[in-house]
Amino acid sequence: MTDSRYYSSYGNNASNNDVPFLGFANLTNQVHRKSAKKGFDFSLCVVGESGLGKSTLINSLFGSSLYKNRKIPNVEDTIERTVEISTNTVDIEERGIKLKLTIVEFPGYGDSINNYNCFSSIINYIDEQFDKFLDHESGLNRKHIMDSRIHCCFYFISPIGYGLKPTDIEFMKRLSGKVNIIPIISKSDSLTKDELTKMKKKVLNDIQDNNITIYSIPDCDSDEEESYKEQIKQIKQSIPFAICSSETGKRQYPFGTVQCESPDHSDFVKLRSLLVSNMQDLRETTNDNHYESYRSARLAARGSDTHSSLGLLDDNMEVDKDQILKEKEAELKRMAECIARMQQQLKSQNN
Repeated sequence: MTDSRYYSSYGNNASNNDVPFLGFANLTNQVHRKSAKKGFDFSLCVVGESGLGKSTLINSLFGSSLYKNRKIPNVEDTIERTVEISTNTVDIEERGIKLKLTIVEFPGYGDSINNYNCFSSIINYIDEQFDKFLDHESGLNRKHIMDSRIHCCFYFISPIGYGLKPTDIEFMKRLSGKVNIIPIISKSDSLTKDELTKMKKKVLNDIQDNNITIYSIPDCDSDEEESYKEQIKQIKQSIPFAICSSETGKRQYPFGTVQCESPDHSDFVKLRSLLVSNMQDLRETTNDNHYESYRSARLAARGSDTHSSLGLLDDNMEVDKDQILKEKEAELKRMAECIARMQQQLKSQNN
């Protein structure tokens, strides 16, 4: 006999006030509870020259001082400075949702006189995180895999100059297939509105001319609210983001005050909205596109190495077989000679 409680939402006579809803539409609540209990991992990579306000932006975005003991290097130290790796992890909880946020920064990037191949350590770090995830994914225990892959990269562009530098172009070309790049024009308050408009247009042209792939915000569904569609449209039009950030929310100058969270002064609010509203899409794009490409190439390379090893093993086995046959033939020849000598001795004794 079928219990009518399980079909209370499909028009039967059972009262919805007395019986809880038990349909498959409740799956979303189950996924939400499970995800909230497990929490999320998100790694943000921050790349740019020193003095562009990277630390200030991160502290402003997440309302936490992650760089309390930061020391500014001397000019002499930056002449032959190498690129380092600095990681900071903070646990954030909002309405029962736990987020383990990891900020990865590379002090020394672009600070030397000779910046040739200064991005190699960054590429190696991203590949190492892919390797770690692949090893954990291929292991026996896959229930608690720590996801340290870089899900997003804030690339800071200096407002001094016109467009992208050769170092910027080379870096973004090499990393566009490995990570979601979001270009940021830092310290935008140093430019007038006309200069900023031209700067944004030039940066976008440089990105397009050099076939650089940056993070593309997904389009809204047709059933989304018009206000949300308009918000996403404005965020897309603001790329690259012109940022002026301050931990106090404003920057004071003799000629006036810059409100960092004002849309007229900075794209700070739009950048924060992009990061928060598309955090899951950044994670999925990293897993489905960048990691899968790396994983396929890595497994193909391993298969090629294995095939080469097997081929070498087969060659060695062929050599071993030939050697064994030669040894057997020599042994049979010695036995035949020994038998012939014995027969000759017997004939001599009989005579």
